[in-house]
Amino acid sequence: MTTPTSKSGAGRRSIAALICASLAAGGLAAAGVTVLGPGTASASSHREAPLISGEPQFDNTDVYAFVSPDRPDTTTIVANWIPFEEPAGGPNFFPFSEEAQYDIRVDQDGDAKEDLIFRYTFDTKTKNDRTFLYNTGVVESLDDPDLNITQTYDIELIKLRDRRPVSRTKLADDVWVAPSNVGKASMPNFKKLRDDAVYKTASGVTTFAGQADDPFFLDLRVFDLLYGGDLSEVGRDTLKGYNVNSIALQVPSAALAYSKDQPIVGIWSTTQRKGANGRFHQVSRLGMPLVNEVVNPLKDKDRFNASSPTEDAQFLKNVTEPELPKLIEAIYKIPAPKTPRNDLVDVFLKGVEGLNQPPRVTPSEQLRLNTSIKPTAKPKRLGVLDGDNQGFPNGRRLTDDVIDIALQVVEGELVGAKNDLGDAVDKNDKKFGKSFPYVGLPTAGSRGKTVKGNTTNNVRSALGGGVEAGTDDTTLIAASAGAGAVGVLLIGSGLLWWRRRNDRAYY
Repeated sequence: MTTPTSKSGAGRRSIAALICASLAAGGLAAAGVTVLGPGTASASSHREAPLISGEPQFDNTDVYAFVSPDRPDTTTIVANWIPFEEPAGGPNFFPFSEEAQYDIRVDQDGDAKEDLIFRYTFDTKTKNDRTFLYNTGVVESLDDPDLNITQTYDIELIKLRDRRPVSRTKLADDVWVAPSNVGKASMPNFKKLRDDAVYKTASGVTTFAGQADDPFFLDLRVFDLLYGGDLSEVGRDTLKGYNVNSIALQVPSAALAYSKDQPIVGIWSTTQRKGANGRFHQVSRLGMPLVNEVVNPLKDKDRFNASSPTEDAQFLKNVTEPELPKLIEAIYKIPAPKTPRNDLVDVFLKGVEGLNQPPRVTPSEQLRLNTSIKPTAKPKRLGVLDGDNQGFPNGRRLTDDVIDIALQVVEGELVGAKNDLGDAVDKNDKKFGKSFPYVGLPTAGSRGKTVKGNTTNNVRSALGGGVEAGTDDTTLIAASAGAGAVGVLLIGSGLLWWRRRNDRAYY
């Protein structure tokens, strides 16, 4: 495998030096107080707004940020895109868009303005455009000739002051993307492909981009009149078996945070799409989970996706007078807490005082993380609600049950209305990794059992019985083409055949 390297001379310097240099150029201007907030429950940002639901390549689904459990001097950020990836969804599968900028944004001082942007941009290459196939044989490495469609990406670090760029540095370029998991026949050792896509830059940042199991676990049937109107629709992980495209970034915490005395950062992701005029415009935004689905009404959803935290005051009423508790009261007769909901503003917009609230914080919608709090050996799925201060809403770990946490908080857990509300889905269907990038391996396109009756013998029978038992798949395909019993898609001048080095033929 060819290992991409950073071509930038600046990439040899540590990221801490790069970031600190930009901060030394001048302080950040103070901002006026603005407010917005989440605090309710649904499917995070999976198809949450009218416009972005039709553009899945640009749609943020979730953001996670946590102190790395195996490297506690670093912080890991995971941002996901492209919701509901059906694993067998070929032949194009699920590439990142070349017409997008995928950003991870960091507010280092709590003023609702990004100080750092880690920008990912992608490039796609096709080896053979005369075939419909994503891969033309067994794929054993990221640079395998049989992986017909490949992607690489660049990472640019943009440092800002008062939301204006002051410097740009290429951290790495031409880094391999892990492909979509076509299936066991095509990619028998997908874990190796995923591991090979983990890349450590010369500046001390570790990065990964590629397909992964969707780590968000929940029962999405909340939209059917809140779990069937009688709680009959709970307990099924709706996202089980679906994949997403993940970008994971691991950065030394000392470089990510403003200083040792101010270790709290705010994090969110955005997507910018290139327009017809060649300019990029923001089409999706996500920080705290569960914001744009059930807090903002339909009239605000697209506007929120195009906005920045500095503009969040326009959505304040959606938080202080949330709709969800009123719906729960109407259906289940559970009294809604009194409004205005200042408890939601304090927890979800500012951070918890003494835990992850920056000094002189400007309330705004961000995922806030105190990078100085070390990981716990036994994480609790309810995070801070259960006394685990390393969990949500202090950042968000992959194992945090944000649905149950958010439901309990929106129903008044913090204002004396104790409750144990939840969706009966308490963990992900796949195990998470113990090392970077931590996300689970994606479900393969070949998942599932053979449909009853649809066996190889039945296929042979359909071909007219002219194939002996034990015949391999290559002969089977050739026999079907020769007999004309099964239609074969012809491209260009005829059927294209490819062979591996060991002379085994596929497709």
